[in-house]
Amino acid sequence: MTAPPSDGPGDDATVTWGQLQREARGRLAVAGMPSPEIDARRIVEEASGFDGAELVLGLSTAATVRGVASFDRMLARRVAGEPLQYVVGRWGFRTLDLLVDRRVLIPRPETEQVVGWALDELDRIRAEVIDRPLVVADLGTGSGAIALSIVAERDRIEVWATDASADALDVARANLAGLGRPATRVRLAEGSWFTALPAELMGRIDVVVSNPPYVSEVDALPPEVADWEPAAALVSGPSGLEALLVLVATAPRWLAHPGVLIVELAPTQAELVRTSALAAGFDEATIADDFAGRHRAVVARLG
Repeated sequence: MTAPPSDGPGDDATVTWGQLQREARGRLAVAGMPSPEIDARRIVEEASGFDGAELVLGLSTAATVRGVASFDRMLARRVAGEPLQYVVGRWGFRTLDLLVDRRVLIPRPETEQVVGWALDELDRIRAEVIDRPLVVADLGTGSGAIALSIVAERDRIEVWATDASADALDVARANLAGLGRPATRVRLAEGSWFTALPAELMGRIDVVVSNPPYVSEVDALPPEVADWEPAAALVSGPSGLEALLVLVATAPRWLAHPGVLIVELAPTQAELVRTSALAAGFDEATIADDFAGRHRAVVARLG
């Protein structure tokens, strides 16, 4: 790599961001990365500080010493197979730009839809409950993606965001710090599922939403997932249903009337979780499909 001689714009010998992007694209393609063009652009955006449309003009400008060093580090990590989201250290989720690293799962588009279903249910409940803020529990919050999106997109909602991992809560706390005023309506709590919540919330939660671990111990995961993302947030146990069934069985005691449980899951688990919800006392339970037409969540309601 030919680096510029100073930390400011260099002279004719200085490498430009466009040259670095082309180099990254080539090295990523040789390494077998599935989207070298996208990855190269994101790495250059992060290293250069140019976002979106700014990068088009910025590609012809000289890179700085600090920028080249950052570019080299990120490119080496991505070539080694580390997920792009962890390499750049942040990722978009609905309206948010979230800090993400190996302490938490990478936010995925399917979970963005789970947030949408939760907001739909909150809007429905709001039509019946107009005299108080609604209460949401986001169990297994990870980066805080679900909890923070809910308070960012709706007023008069209070969210308890829990996780058994103190490391994950540190990431959620960092994301919360960047949220602004809506952050005052989020409380973080460490613990496993409902045990993290204060007892006085029992029977008072309007919506419980969760993206729990739902992979079984024998399921094969892509190396980019298995080698990098936190296993405890992915693998539930021998069947993959362990966390889901705990949530379904316990939620009715914590929910208000009306109240809703929404759980993300694997397509093959949907029917069993739906029938388990009915057996646990929910009045109705439906399966929600993602944009690809796959079963992605169960929405269970108490009247």
